[in-house]
Amino acid sequence: MSVWKRYKMKGFLFSIILLIWSSSVRSQYLVDSDRLQSDTITYKVMDTVALDMILRYPPKFKNRKKYPTIVFFFGGGWNGGTIGQFEPQAEYFASRGMITVLVDYRVKNRHQTTPYESVADAKSAIRFLREHAEELNVDPDKIAASGGSAGGHLAAACGVLPGLDEPDEDLGISSKANALVLFNPVFDNGPQGFQKERMGARWREISPAHNITESAPPTIVFLGREDHLIPVSVAESYQSKMDSVGGRCDLFLYDEAGHGFFNNYKYDGKFYTLTLLETDRFLKSIGYIKGKPKQ
Repeated sequence: MSVWKRYKMKGFLFSIILLIWSSSVRSQYLVDSDRLQSDTITYKVMDTVALDMILRYPPKFKNRKKYPTIVFFFGGGWNGGTIGQFEPQAEYFASRGMITVLVDYRVKNRHQTTPYESVADAKSAIRFLREHAEELNVDPDKIAASGGSAGGHLAAACGVLPGLDEPDEDLGISSKANALVLFNPVFDNGPQGFQKERMGARWREISPAHNITESAPPTIVFLGREDHLIPVSVAESYQSKMDSVGGRCDLFLYDEAGHGFFNNYKYDGKFYTLTLLETDRFLKSIGYIKGKPKQ
């Protein structure tokens, strides 16, 4: 059985365990979720498919204030996944004074779609937040995109890919994120890259590693050295390309950590805590949050 097939078989069981694990994280680390208000909004309708986002607001929310925002895209190989994957991180950064957003998007198992549609949905989500920034209290100049694995690819796509927007949307409203927080992301969709057979002849359009320019937003990347899907060399190459155009790309590599390490139950929350605090420092360094991390 191939590595990828084993990965897909484990996905459903992992989602169930993750829900149990995330509940324990809330109780042991940093967040009183009962204090945080949330809304569910439909951001896009395609034929009969309605796509939702869950917005979570900071404590002592003020209607006249504009808040830095971080958007999370779940992983799952563009095949599946759960919108709740980054719920612990979303609750934490809401407690730090941000609006946080968990985004659903089209995937193969539920919608018979390709990675190209997934990217279009991610860009639609960013555009929706910016278009409705006034009523949602979103600071349109401080929208960070985040995600893990394929979700990390979508976040990166919102930072560096120039196309793949929905053509019937108002393209005068940017779908580009202002910062990126990426967890074991898929960077390379080229001929030697991840799931290359699904990208076809248009692979360059969808490959973040092949679209880095000087306008790339500040980025932080987390990767386990034992990741069986994303080689360390790919992340190091991405960082090197960012450096070459004068961009910022902070890369954190972790020993004895595999794919999905950042909130994998088998690590007992160790890497969740480490990556959370590094993300906190990164967001503080670019002016999205203030003060010390919550402990």
